[in-house]
Amino acid sequence: QVQLVESGGGLVQAGGSLRISCAASGRTFGSYVMGWFRQAPGKEREFVASISWSVGLRYYADFAKGRFTVSRDNAKNTMYLQMNTLKPEDTAVYYCAAGVLAGRRGDEYAYWGQGTQVTVSS
Repeated sequence: QVQLVESGGGLVQAGGSLRISCAASGRTFGSYVMGWFRQAPGKEREFVASISWSVGLRYYADFAKGRFTVSRDNAKNTMYLQMNTLKPEDTAVYYCAAGVLAGRRGDEYAYWGQGTQVTVSS
């Protein structure tokens, strides 16, 4: 059974940095795309970034370019999201997801984690 477990969320001041992780288990993910999404209170879930597990091809939402970096450690079956220069509007629950040939839409991902809260104070 596939499991995705996020960790590393917390409270950080505006301008600060945070790295969140997603530990994946239950199958081999060689053909999968791993994605990060976020959902703020009262807002729809939105795509943040993705990385292909095999070749490491990365995509970012416009708001994430230049501030966020997605990476993965194949040996640890873990994906990371390094977030720098954080802003109060980055406050949200961040979810990791896995899907085959997935892109920027949530419905392209078959597996989801439980989410980790990131709060950026002003």
